[in-house]
Amino acid sequence: MEVQTVMARPPWLKPLLGTSFFRQCKSHGDSNKNECNMFCLDCISDALCSSCLLVHRHHRIIQIRRSSYHDVIRVSEIQKVLDIGGVQTYVINGAKVVFLNHRPQPRPGKGVTYACEICDRSLQDPARFCSLGCKMAGMTSNRKSSEDTHIASSQCMAPQTPPSSCRTRRRRKGIPQRSPMGSC
Repeated sequence: MEVQTVMARPPWLKPLLGTSFFRQCKSHGDSNKNECNMFCLDCISDALCSSCLLVHRHHRIIQIRRSSYHDVIRVSEIQKVLDIGGVQTYVINGAKVVFLNHRPQPRPGKGVTYACEICDRSLQDPARFCSLGCKMAGMTSNRKSSEDTHIASSQCMAPQTPPSSCRTRRRRKGIPQRSPMGSC
């Protein structure tokens, strides 16, 4: 009998994902560097600017960056404090990053092989999630249904095929023919 272990969600993850970054700091509005792009994992408070860091100098601070109007964090920073296994990574400006929250996708891409288990966003690699937010949602749903999944998998003996995330292509009618070559 195989027992699934689900990693506990750190207490700072949900507040981090719900924080609004890249706005002007309320405390240091007159400072030159007043853009809030830091987060303290120990205080689990609001976003911080570089002037706020003096109070948090002995705390675990992570820096949030922007890519195409979406918040990202470097893999080298987040993997020290969180297991990011199964989350799609991207290389942006020479650094590996993960997105904090899912990004809307207007329609599924053609020939999609991999898709996020939560929002169905197409992925480049065989990852399970497109962002940390989707992984958190997956961890929550896994925790709720881990016993049901174990019971269902032990009762079903036939192998299950995963649902296809890409549309079936329509075949052309007939055999394509070239137009006859005429003399000039």
